[in-house]
Amino acid sequence: MASTYSFDIVSDFDRQELVNAVDQAQREIKQRYDLKDTQTEIELEEGSLTITTANDMALNSIRDLLLTKAAKRGLSLKIFDFQPPESAGGNRVRQVVRLKKGIDATLAKQIAKQIRDNFKKVQPAIQGDLVRVSGKDKDELQAVIQMLRQQDYPVALQFVNYR
Repeated sequence: MASTYSFDIVSDFDRQELVNAVDQAQREIKQRYDLKDTQTEIELEEGSLTITTANDMALNSIRDLLLTKAAKRGLSLKIFDFQPPESAGGNRVRQVVRLKKGIDATLAKQIAKQIRDNFKKVQPAIQGDLVRVSGKDKDELQAVIQMLRQQDYPVALQFVNYR
């Protein structure tokens, strides 16, 4: 009775936790003395955030505040891709923050190669924006997860569908 086990490596984030973090940041901005009069707006779109505020100093404070709130809610800070700030007219500053989701093809190939090189009894397979790892030994799959957690990738990795 030789059954195989598998899990998926994905890069995703909990959208509701991000919504909550943005909401908490907006509430704190309205209460903080140094940010109260900046008329700051944080707009959450499908794949990005847009921060519009009075000046660069306020933008840096808001960026730090947003990252702190996200970290407290269990979100990885690797999901945020801060673009260069730009002028928004009327002495205001705008910054777009892209939200990283999914594993791109080059990173998926790198992960699959690393798994193949270190573990001979498991098979990685790239399927779109996820990598499925399968093998006959659960302990071997656990070792793959441990090895990947020790690496520093440019995206946050999660391990799902372990069966």
